Amino acid sequence: MWSSLFTPTSTSSSSSNFTGTSGWGSNRGSKAGVAINEDTALAQSVVARCVTLLASELGKMPCEVYKRNGDQRDKAPEHPLYNLLKYQPNQKDTAFEYFERGQGFLGLNGNHLAFIDRKKNHEIKELIPIHRDKVIILKGSDGLPYYKIPEWDNQVFTMREIHHVKGFSRDGFQGESPLQTSADTIGLALAQEEYAAKAFSNGLAISGVITRPKDVGQIETQAGIDNLVNGFTDRHSGLRNAFSVALLQEGMDYKQLAQNHQQAQLIEARKASIADICRLYGVPLSMVFESSGESYKSVEQNTLNYLMFAVMPWLKRWEQAMHRDLLSPSEKSTHLIEFNFNSLIRGDMETRFKSYALGRQWGWLSINDIRRMENLPPVEGGNIYLAPLNMVDSKNMDVHQKIEQATEEQIKEIELLCRR
Repeated sequence: MWSSLFTPTSTSSSSSNFTGTSGWGSNRGSKAGVAINEDTALAQSVVARCVTLLASELGKMPCEVYKRNGDQRDKAPEHPLYNLLKYQPNQKDTAFEYFERGQGFLGLNGNHLAFIDRKKNHEIKELIPIHRDKVIILKGSDGLPYYKIPEWDNQVFTMREIHHVKGFSRDGFQGESPLQTSADTIGLALAQEEYAAKAFSNGLAISGVITRPKDVGQIETQAGIDNLVNGFTDRHSGLRNAFSVALLQEGMDYKQLAQNHQQAQLIEARKASIADICRLYGVPLSMVFESSGESYKSVEQNTLNYLMFAVMPWLKRWEQAMHRDLLSPSEKSTHLIEFNFNSLIRGDMETRFKSYALGRQWGWLSINDIRRMENLPPVEGGNIYLAPLNMVDSKNMDVHQKIEQATEEQIKEIELLCRR
């Protein structure tokens, strides 16, 4: 019956080739000859840094439910989703662990899936993550996605039962896996690391050689060679012996070996691979501790670009997917789910206080607004907004004149002060 209602999406697995541990997109070869999957990709340090960095960014932001109140919005702690999303989405995971893991899946296979466990009154009880490889995504005759889980007796679930956050998608049913769309980029980086490791393991790497003229003759025994080399090394290697003076006898000469062209090209190629992977995830080089040639100002600007162009799009994907999947139809017009982004864009203390002062001076921030952003409790009378005296409607010219001209009482007061 189910087979007549659903068709597999263009990139999903069929039940005939599905296994519990490897579904669609879990493994792909690269032109460099390295198989790319989640395990091999995470073994590459830059991929691991980019994925875990974005995952931890999302995990550390509070996710809260708000209720619209006219033009304003207020936190809705009475809503069943409030504590679930902010503190503990399921019995096992904290909010940080849940969102970090979900974003990690998005960075690796482009999809975060969670089963929506509901109570008898239809309130959401838990959000239980499911790995993408354990789910077959089907396209229904109504054009909507359905989710088949072979490990759960081949049950097919609707959108109301599965929370799905997608990365960039070509078919609209599942997100593209960065590991598969850019397998050659990651494979090249892994191949370079493997080549470098084998070169260090099996290759010859020496810093210099000592030469002797032919007419002096050879040192007859290996012990004599070892004594000469070890004595020279002990006398002139290490930090304590830096810039010491060497004396070589019998016409011997020491030649220091420079880095060869092949080694230099390998280093440059590895740097290029680091930049390619960072480009794939939108992460600046400075965020993976590769900031050579960058000034403090450029690093600061790159960090802002990272927050706006790498982190923010993921937040919007999560927020809109939760709004679609977790709120009831009647709540979608009255409630919204958002991450608190302020914790990421807060600058240093001096910069924050200057911006607060401007907001307070020009009337768009109150004392309690500022205290709320600094995680401080409100104070009595702190909800008053100031209005600068020079910002008066141009129609009220008499008010302008009163502001610009001192009254007789003010003049007399100044005269008294000047006589003292």
